[in-house]
Amino acid sequence: MSLRTETDTHYLDPPYIWPCSVHAIPSAKLLPGNVKFYIIQQETSGIRGCSAFLLPSGSEAGEAAEYDPNLLDDPQWPCGKHKRVLIFASYMTTVIEYVKPSDLKKDMNETFREKFPHIKLTLSKIRSLKREMRNLSEECNLEPVTVSMAYVYFEKLVLQGKLNKQNRKLCAGACVLLAAKISSDLRKHEVKHLIDKLEERFRFNRRDLIGFEFTVLVALELALYLPENQVLPHYRRLTQQS
Repeated sequence: MSLRTETDTHYLDPPYIWPCSVHAIPSAKLLPGNVKFYIIQQETSGIRGCSAFLLPSGSEAGEAAEYDPNLLDDPQWPCGKHKRVLIFASYMTTVIEYVKPSDLKKDMNETFREKFPHIKLTLSKIRSLKREMRNLSEECNLEPVTVSMAYVYFEKLVLQGKLNKQNRKLCAGACVLLAAKISSDLRKHEVKHLIDKLEERFRFNRRDLIGFEFTVLVALELALYLPENQVLPHYRRLTQQS
């Protein structure tokens, strides 16, 4: 049996999730920056206004691939066909010819689409959303490790082919919100401030964000605890850029 609400018809395809509530139980400190691990318990209930949007199902290739934290930040992506590799006896070097930024961007997105046909967003749009996530997190004084975790959640959904033009901003906002709740000891007014900023930055309704938060949680299979080898590459890049 499926459940449809007026709000979720704009974004998603069936089937739909029954309303539910989520409880988090704090556990040991496991990641840098005193990031806490939470065990997520799901309980079905009759709470009204708790229904969530659903993400479109990803392709088998996207679902099966192991997550690589360096894949979408690979510096080779912008080079495309404008790169020439020169191999010498004792070393190897790369020469990149000058091209217009617009041509380089177009070539990068075409190369990305050829390699990942199941992903519905361009690489430039994905990176633009990540910049927005980072800028917002800095405005809210969130730690780099929190941004790193949000990046991992977001990129996993991207690589599974679950993002599209309609839900991309909600996904980005929900990833930041989940990462902040897991990695930071936020008080009630701090969570409200973060939601206000997300609503302002990504221009969506907060009720849609709250509903979508659980949908992202389900799409991530409740796996909000992240191993260090997935978080640290993002953390290093963020700290080097700041």
